[in-house]
Formats: sequence, structure tokens, C-alpha cells
Amino acid sequence: MFQSYSLFPWLTVEKNVLLAVDAVHKDKSAAERAALVKQKVELVGLGHAMDRKPGQLSGGMRQRVAVARALAMEPEILLLDEPLSALDALTRAKLQDEIERIRKEEKRTIILVTNDVDEALLLADRVAVLTPAPAARIGQIFEVDVPRPRDREAVNDDAHFQALRKQIVAYLGSLNAESGSLGDSVIMLPNVTPLDLAPPPKAYREAGQSAVEQRYLEFYKLDKVYPTPKGPLTVVEDFNLIMDKGEFCSLIGHSGCGKSTVLTMAAGLNEISKGGIVLDNREIDMAGPDKAVVFQAPSLMPWLTARQNVALGVERIYVHASKAERRDIVDYYLERVGLAGSRDKLAAEMSNGMRQRVGIARAFALSPRLLLLDEPFGMLDSLTRWDLQDVLVEVWNRTQVTAIMVTHDVDEAILLADRVIMMTNGPNATIGKVLKVDLPRPRDRKALLEDPKFYAYRQEVLHFLAEYDHGPAAKAA
Repeated sequence: MFQSYSLFPWLTVEKNVLLAVDAVHKDKSAAERAALVKQKVELVGLGHAMDRKPGQLSGGMRQRVAVARALAMEPEILLLDEPLSALDALTRAKLQDEIERIRKEEKRTIILVTNDVDEALLLADRVAVLTPAPAARIGQIFEVDVPRPRDREAVNDDAHFQALRKQIVAYLGSLNAESGSLGDSVIMLPNVTPLDLAPPPKAYREAGQSAVEQRYLEFYKLDKVYPTPKGPLTVVEDFNLIMDKGEFCSLIGHSGCGKSTVLTMAAGLNEISKGGIVLDNREIDMAGPDKAVVFQAPSLMPWLTARQNVALGVERIYVHASKAERRDIVDYYLERVGLAGSRDKLAAEMSNGMRQRVGIARAFALSPRLLLLDEPFGMLDSLTRWDLQDVLVEVWNRTQVTAIMVTHDVDEAILLADRVIMMTNGPNATIGKVLKVDLPRPRDRKALLEDPKFYAYRQEVLHFLAEYDHGPAAKAA
């Protein structure tokens, strides 16, 4: 099972899984094969979507189809290459339980590649930590002597689990420091203000000279309805949120609950069905460079270099700056994301992680009013993920840009945010709970692991996510 799902777009969820089952389980009857498909699809929480095609599913839901297909083959050896990285916390938990069941009851040999320390500690007998490339090797092996069965909420308060977790995180941190992948930029960022391409009318500007600080971003009774063959489907309903200028919010919830839908509406990329979104006293009705978006999958021009990809936006909004200043802005952010030596490399020649770094640099370089991040670190390794989290915090500290980040990583949500916004399940998803993160900034990952508040926040988010099951009944929970 690979990190990137591979589905046949013209087949339904059921038929994508059945294709593998028919090929592998030829000794089973048609009824047995159909029952196996149904059982595995329901296991990953997609029983309600058996007749949908991949194009009608979110990215996380598609990955769940790929997971169901692999598990339905009932293999002797499971080789898992980050198969759960794009999934929400509850689906990950259910599939982690299934992997544990396969290990225990069916005595399968399992090798799991993961960037999630908690996932490794919950599932593994041993955790082998690789050193950074090039010439990567096993740096250290940790024996996981936490007794089984391991309950994910209980171990959060277990002193031995916490100690082992700190050891692994500290070792990864030491590898990170040795690799020096990011470091400080040798280029000074020019003091240039981006051009406002869509200013309000002159009379409006004269009437409100002071900068907006309170209620800078407001989601008001936001709904999103999609037409389907079975009638209108309300994905997001009555979503209400007010953010002050410079606030950082994490948006967390189960796959398919509409997190990305809210983000794309805020970006002006997705039509609002009802309600509205107001940014800096202007209603959002179109996309623009004042709203920078970083998606989970990098979207670059493959025939352009890293520098040229970032320069596309910079040259448009900094038209009043000199050519040298624009070049310095581009180079500054490329250096900050660790691409100083790859500025002139074509995007087509880069790894997925490198492309995502370019995408992040491009968003930062726009100095947007609103930064929207849709799982931007989901496809990156632990060390790069931590590096880019640090870069994100650094840029946020410098610019105080208002930011919303969709994430499935509970630790990441708490580390980065002022508030964690927890969404109920879809359809009819809305805000279920808001957690204010009262931790001083700047935040250090190692220091957080020593702070009892961090584990209390973590437990609160985990408990909320565990309360919800997939399906429409969640709203009533």
C-alpha cells in the first residue's frame, strides 16, 4: 500500500475493491467475495459511498478505498508506505486497529513506513529511525515495550509511553539539527509592500482609514450544497467563525466533513451556496493573490524552475518593486524552505516533497491577507515536516498573517494554532467545538512535550474525534 492512491476513475468504490478481490480470491464464491468487499469498505467508513466514483470523493476518502482494497486481498505480508497519512484521526484509528488485529490474530509480518511517532509506538514491536538522505541508514532502533493492547487515549497519560515518545522525538530533533536542511537565509528580505490588486472604492477607503483588527475574517451562516442524482447534498451547514487579524486557526475533523470545502470557499475558488465570508471588510466572491492557498498536492508548472514558479506571483503583485527586489523576495523564501541549491531546477525534476516546498515558498512570497493551508505537510517526512512547521511559524511571527490550516495531525494543530476548530462529520458538517490553545509563543516542540497543558489539549481533541462516527448521525451526537 502506497501513500498515493491509484483508483480506476470510471469504477465505483465497490467495483474498485472487487477488482482486487476477484483477482486474488478466485477460490471464494461470488457471495463470499461480495461480503468481503462490503466488510472492508464498511471498515474504512465508506459503506454509504459504495456506488460513488472516485471523482465524487474527497482525497482522504479515495485513500480509504485504496486501504480497503489492500486489506481485502488478505496478504501474507503487509508493506505499508504511509498509507494512512492523508486520513482523518478516526479513520486512522480504525485502520490502525485493523492492522493490529491482522498482526495479532492472523500473525502477519508487517513493515510500516510512517512519519507519525504515535502511530509507530501504537503498532510496532520495534521502531527503526532512518538518518536523512543521502546515504540514509538505520540510525537507532527503539524497542517498544509498552504492554499490549495499547489504547490510544490511555497511553497519552502513560508515563512510560511519554518517556519513549520523548526519546524518539529528541533523536529525530538531533538528526534534524545535524542535517541543517533549512538554516538561516543569507538574503535579507526587501522592505516592499505588495500591491493591492483589488482595492475597495475610493469613498469606501476614505470612510474607513483605520486598519481592521477585530473581526478581520468572518464566516457567517456558511452553507455549501452540491447537486447529486439523488437530490441536493448539504456538505457544510451553518458554519460560523470570527477571526481577528493575525490569528492562526487549525481546522480538524474526519475525512469528508467539509474542511477543504470551507477552505476553497474562503479562497474564492468554490461558490458559496448560502451565507458569506468577509475578509478585511470585503465579501469574498472571487480568487486573488490576497488569499494564498497551499494544497496537499503541489500544483506547479512542471516546465518552469522553482524560482520561476515562485516569481509568477511575485512579479504580478510587486510591480512597483525593482527587479532586484523581486528576485530577492523569491530567493529569500526558497532558501527558507531549504531549496537554495535547487532554485534553478525544473519542477518536473523534483521530488514530491521538494515541489511542496516550492508551493509553500510561493504562498509565503505573496504576503497575503489570508493564508489557507490544506494539509500542506501531509506528504512530507517527519524532519521536513518539522522544518516547514518551523518556517511557517517564523513567517507567521514576522508577518502576523491571518491563517487557517486544515490538518489531521493533532500535535500539529496544537503546536501551530491559537485556536483548534473541531468539525462534526458530514454531510451537514458544522463546528462542533472550539479549543483555545493557551500556550506561550514561540513554541518549542521539545518543551511542549514537557508541558502538562499540551497533553490535556491533546486529550481533549482526541476525545472529541473519538466521539464521532462517520455518517449523518454524527450531527445529532
